[in-house]
Amino acid sequence: MEHKKETHSFKTEVKQFMHLIINSLYSNREIFLRELISNASDAIDRLSFKAQTDAKLLEEGAEFKIKITPDKTARTLTLSDNGIGMTYEEVVENIGTIAKSGTAAFMQAIENAKNQNTLAPELIGQFGVGFYSAFIVADKITIVTKAAGETTATRWESTGDGEYTIEPAEKPSRGTDIILKLKPVEKDEQDFTEEWTLRQVVKKHSDFVNYPVVMDVERVETETSDDGKPILGPDGKPVKKPPVIQEETLNSMKAIWAKDKKDVTDEEYKDFYSHISHDWNPPLTWFHWKLEGVTEYNALLYIPSQAPFDLFMPERKHGAQLYCRRVFIMDDCKELIPSYLRFIKGVVDAPDLNLNISREILQQDALVRNIHKNLIKKILDALDQLPAEEFEKFYNEFGAVLKEGIHSDWANRDRLAKLARFKTTQSDGKWVSLTEYAARMKPDQNDIYYMTGDSLASIINSPHLEALKEKDFEVLLMTDPVDEFIIQAMPEFEKKKFKSAEKGDLDIDKVDETKKAAFSSLFEKIKSLLADQVKEVKPSSHLRDSVSCLSGDTYDASAYMEKLLKATGQTVPAVKRILELNVNHPVMEKIQSIFEKNQEDVALKDYSLLLYDLATVSEGGKIENPARFSRQIGELMAKALG
Repeated sequence: MEHKKETHSFKTEVKQFMHLIINSLYSNREIFLRELISNASDAIDRLSFKAQTDAKLLEEGAEFKIKITPDKTARTLTLSDNGIGMTYEEVVENIGTIAKSGTAAFMQAIENAKNQNTLAPELIGQFGVGFYSAFIVADKITIVTKAAGETTATRWESTGDGEYTIEPAEKPSRGTDIILKLKPVEKDEQDFTEEWTLRQVVKKHSDFVNYPVVMDVERVETETSDDGKPILGPDGKPVKKPPVIQEETLNSMKAIWAKDKKDVTDEEYKDFYSHISHDWNPPLTWFHWKLEGVTEYNALLYIPSQAPFDLFMPERKHGAQLYCRRVFIMDDCKELIPSYLRFIKGVVDAPDLNLNISREILQQDALVRNIHKNLIKKILDALDQLPAEEFEKFYNEFGAVLKEGIHSDWANRDRLAKLARFKTTQSDGKWVSLTEYAARMKPDQNDIYYMTGDSLASIINSPHLEALKEKDFEVLLMTDPVDEFIIQAMPEFEKKKFKSAEKGDLDIDKVDETKKAAFSSLFEKIKSLLADQVKEVKPSSHLRDSVSCLSGDTYDASAYMEKLLKATGQTVPAVKRILELNVNHPVMEKIQSIFEKNQEDVALKDYSLLLYDLATVSEGGKIENPARFSRQIGELMAKALG
């Protein structure tokens, strides 16, 4: 059929769509180049696939590439591919309407090809959608395209004003040229005729496209003598050779996540980690998965060997780099990786993502949730299978972050609890899992004992642990701020309840009711003298060697929690503590003796304050009157030494 030049109006929906694109949809002007390169890659994929059953289509050669040609003088940017091209009818069908690129028919062809054991391409594109984004930067767009196996080319042209022209044209080879007549560059805008700008955009968005993205660049070299030294001119400056035009490839094409992992070396994995993370320390380990089935995606995820300095900063971004068929979609895709796995670096490539037209915004659909769920499961499985030495290195760096998931991810709480590790009073500085702890609990031990604080030294030497140590009961030493929230989210583990070593009664020994009664009047007196500081004074179930300590009721905030809240600037409600006193300590017998002689002895006030200050100091707290405390200790030392 013979064609002539015709003028057509865009369909109504195309006009609306173009208005949306040009005015609001694309937040980033450079996206147009990503879209055009993706379409070019699609066209080459389709040719490659079709040529499996029709080898004549490759008579012009199978050295595929995508070429970018900027022209500063004419203010044009041309993008060319040697893919499948389009016929006159296909141009009308594809460019005049939205989502009419023959994709459905092409997918049917792939389905049919499965029975013939021919290879389907990785990427099935939809030409004519992202294409319109070029009107963001162009006043006019010209397409010259020639379908593989055809003799006549087609020219399409539009200024985006609602109409386009289409006519037969001449083109020496198959493929498509898209020529953009660029708009004038406004202040602070990118100039898409600049070599550096084009290099940067290709590297960012299209680095892993499967075909070389090339550009002619001008290079000027220096004249050198036989010994390799530069030749100097009369002015003393090196003599330059005439400019040489060289074709350079702008993209790496090294999408190693798309390969079978047996075909990727450790060095390639490490190099790729440096490329995407800008971390020049080698990764601790990596996980490479290809999931096929209802949900399909490739994932290459890394655990760094060192925690970044901003790991706990609230403004820190996290998440994997998201690709769709090797085309970059976004950095830091938090929809795929939860916050408690924010140390993970890497790439997820999901070919069937439900993206909006711009490919910029990830929609919250079932596929995304499915990938999110799958990734968490596979990451936790992989962590669980790490060799002991490697897991310890990981946990030293990222254990505190991983434990956040116990509080935030209820679906995986039990799995995360099994991965959590803690130092204990009996672990000699080594990490212990809750499973290991539970397995070595004493026959008469009913609860998992723990204590929180800001350092191992302050906890392990706490007087609260004296009775538990005497019983040889192991105590978890929790020094990460998140541990306070973990206990709230996880009241028990394997049907064993968690019990604080500093709150409530330990209930590990029977109370000596006779001694309790003997000291009850003195304790009431001390309580009245310390009415501003404590809510109760009672015999201690925690102490064996020390004379006093402060504890809370079972559901009170711990001393460490109060300290954390104050450190973050939050107003902490004033909650009085319980002063526990060791009725078996010689000091208490002496104070009892003074009380029995004279219940109004002024020394009782001093000793009560000293007992309270000693309890405060023993838990690493700050006493209200250090001068008084120092004076009292000095007086006691003088009497003892006198």
